[in-house]
Formats: sequence, structure tokens, C-alpha cells
Amino acid sequence: MKVARNFTADDPMVALVDYDYNLLPILSRFSLPLGYGNRTIAQVCAQAGVDPQVFLLIANYLISGNLDAKALPQVSPSQIAEFLKNSHDYFLAYKFPHIRHNLLAALDESHHDINPRIIEFYDAFISKVTKHFRYEERNLFPYVKALVEGKPAKPYSIAIFTKQHDEVTDSLAELKNLILRYYTTSVPNKMYDALVDIYNCEADLDSHSRIEDDILVPMVAKLEKQ
Repeated sequence: MKVARNFTADDPMVALVDYDYNLLPILSRFSLPLGYGNRTIAQVCAQAGVDPQVFLLIANYLISGNLDAKALPQVSPSQIAEFLKNSHDYFLAYKFPHIRHNLLAALDESHHDINPRIIEFYDAFISKVTKHFRYEERNLFPYVKALVEGKPAKPYSIAIFTKQHDEVTDSLAELKNLILRYYTTSVPNKMYDALVDIYNCEADLDSHSRIEDDILVPMVAKLEKQ
């Protein structure tokens, strides 16, 4: 069993990855370069122009599930919003097309009946998530930016966002159920790989949603009161 810990800017980046490799997608969305050597988290972040306090707030939260109350005042809601926008770009430009490519490659030619349904489910999922992301980019992120800068913003509030914050992984759950229960193939390795991608994507989207709900929403709500 791992000993629970809280990483600091002076810890080696390699130590963080070794502790929890599930953070690799987070490092990717921060555009942190590989080839860490013995450099610390602070040094790797500095090379990429990333605020280490923002990175550590998110990374430590995903590791432990606990927010660092001392670190919160050092981070701006606009920095969290910027990370979330980068995450949207990561999912839409890389992750979703990558999974779709692997899913298509895993389909067995003998299943002319069910193959179109699988792709329909996946495309419906992409469409739903894209709509969700675009809503945030049009409404939430500009509102956060204006609020932080003290500029006039169109009528909006973080309470409106929370009411609009729908679950976006329902289609993925249906897709997994369809494949696991009903899909047979003589070469299962590719489909197993595609399923691993889908499960990882579902977990990654859940982490994305938790960052919004547990970090950004309370920060913005506090700023609104001020």
C-alpha cells in the first residue's frame, strides 16, 4: 500500500509520475516536456512556463482527493479555467480521435450489424462532450476571466453553470456495455486495447469534472461574494 503524501515544488518530477502514473494525462495537458532528468517539479514547470502552484494544486488533489487550503489563495480561478480549456483542446484534438481510430481498427468485419451501432454510440458521445465543452468556453471561462479582472460581464453566475453541468460519460457507459456483453471477435487484443482506452478516457473525464466542481466552482463562488 502506498504511503499517502503531498508533493511539493522541490520534489523530482519523476517521483511524482512513479507515485501515480495516472497523472500522465494531466502532465500532457500542461504541455510539460519529457526528459525530466533529476529536475524538480518547479524546474520542469518553469521550462514550460507553467505555474507550479497551479500544477501542484491539481496534481495533489487528484492524488489524495483533498484540497490544499494553503495553496488555494495562491492560485487564480482564471488559471484553473485556462487549464480546463487546454484540457478541452487535448480531448477534442487528440484523445477522442485517437480512441476512435483504435476502435475502428478493432472492429471485426463479420459484424456488419453491430459495427455501425458501436461507432454511432461513440460519435454521439463525442457530440455530447463537444457541446458541453463549447458551452463552458462561451459562457463559463469568459465570465471567470471578467470576474477576476473586475470587468463587466454578461449576466451569469456559477450557480447557472452548476445547473448546466450534465454528466457527459453516459454514452461511454452504454458503449462499454454493448462491447462487453455482445461483441465477439476472433482477434480480441485490439478490442481489449480499445476498451482500456475507453475506460481511461472515462476516468480522465471524471477527473476533469472534479476539478471543475471541487476547485473552480468554489473559487468563483467566493469571488462572486467578494
